Amino acid sequence: MHIDWWTLGLQTINLLVLVWILSRFLFRPIAGIIRERQAASADLLKKAEVERDKADLEERQAEQDKEEAERARGEVLKSAAKEAEAEKTQILAAARQEADKLRAQAKTDIERLRQAEEARSNRQASELAVEIAAKLFNRLPRNARIGGFVDGLAEAVAKLPERTRAEIGAAGAPVMVKAAQEMSPGEVTALEAALSKVLGCEVAVSVTVDPELIAGLELEAAHASVRNSFAADLDRIANGLTGDGQE
Repeated sequence: MHIDWWTLGLQTINLLVLVWILSRFLFRPIAGIIRERQAASADLLKKAEVERDKADLEERQAEQDKEEAERARGEVLKSAAKEAEAEKTQILAAARQEADKLRAQAKTDIERLRQAEEARSNRQASELAVEIAAKLFNRLPRNARIGGFVDGLAEAVAKLPERTRAEIGAAGAPVMVKAAQEMSPGEVTALEAALSKVLGCEVAVSVTVDPELIAGLELEAAHASVRNSFAADLDRIANGLTGDGQE
């Protein structure tokens, strides 16, 4: 095999020239572009890492905020539950108190109504009893309606204080007496004698008829009133039955 060194040398020179040309006009710009691209890529990667770190930080912050919010929500719920329980207890206590008050008021009202009804029944019963007694007493003889009460009136006057007795019939003034019916002269005389005895002086009576007394006598003085009549007895009995007074 024969080698043409001149041709091989020229081809080598051409190859070197081609390599120099490529290196000068192609490889260097491409390398610069690659370096620029690498720099841009590195910058982008750096920015991406920064953004990633920022996102991670924000994610952690968001997670922390979420946890804080959950804790705060839990505290709020606990506080609300405690307040609701306290309010519930207070409302129940107030309701029980109001119910007790209403029950007590109801018992008081019922007792008051019972007492009022009992008093009404007693009053009706006493009025009926008094009415019956009055009708029965009206059947007594007329002389018994006055004569039987003279001594009782005198005894009641005798029990008055001495100063009060001294005022009755003083200076010859007539003693004012109410009678259930017209008094006979003998009844008037008997009454004046009985009163004169207990008063220690002669007295005269001035009689006024009051049929509502039913039977008996009543003496009226400036500072005393002596009731010795069937009407007075019935009033005392009625008051005793209804609880408004004593017999």
